Amino acid sequence: AFWFYEGWNPLKQHVSLIRTFNFSRFHFLQPMLWYALFYLMLDWLWRTAKRKWVTCLLVAQTLVLLAWNPEFLYRHHPSYEAFYATSQFSDIKRFINQPTKDYQVASLGLHPAIAQYNGMQTVDGYVNFYPLRYKASFRKVIAGELDKSKLLQRYFDTWGNRVYVFSSELGKEYEYTKEHQVPVRHLSINTAQLKQIGATYLLSAVLIKNAAAIGLQYEKTFEDQHSAWKIRLYRIQATTENTK
Repeated sequence: AFWFYEGWNPLKQHVSLIRTFNFSRFHFLQPMLWYALFYLMLDWLWRTAKRKWVTCLLVAQTLVLLAWNPEFLYRHHPSYEAFYATSQFSDIKRFINQPTKDYQVASLGLHPAIAQYNGMQTVDGYVNFYPLRYKASFRKVIAGELDKSKLLQRYFDTWGNRVYVFSSELGKEYEYTKEHQVPVRHLSINTAQLKQIGATYLLSAVLIKNAAAIGLQYEKTFEDQHSAWKIRLYRIQATTENTK
């Protein structure tokens, strides 16, 4: 319950187990505890001749479960086929026309896992445990955007498992599908640093209005009827630092 309390930080810094294992994951056991309490409450009501309450509570709980069923709650999200967009990424790889081992990509507005699933090497990703020096290097890429958003700054600096190219205009959302387009008007990332850590291309699910000004060369837009995305491919051209 107190896992995210900042007072734990000194202990986390000195005990590797606490740094690498997220004990808050035990919250998955909470439904079992709540339902045990729910059962005891229903049992008490039944034994005290308040059986109408038992019926009402069971009906209400059933309605809650139906409304919060993941199949219903996420019905408007992309399917697995549309999410991973293998046909679309095959087109992107054919356009780049290099062995995937010879280049790395970063992603904006979509999860890096999509590029990884399609066999691309990435400089970003959802990583549980990685060198602190890499976090510091990657932070230089997104420092300009973190400066514009205290929420993203805290999210990356105090956690950092999402090693993502953040945009303050997009916030903590990573599913900008072709039906949900929000152009980024002023992306403040250090493309020279992005290139230095190994990225050759940026895959963006949204239009970057100031791409040329920050050292990104637009290559092509890729669409596919079976994909959830409209992906713009940008080549990282920066040779000097471009921060803001």
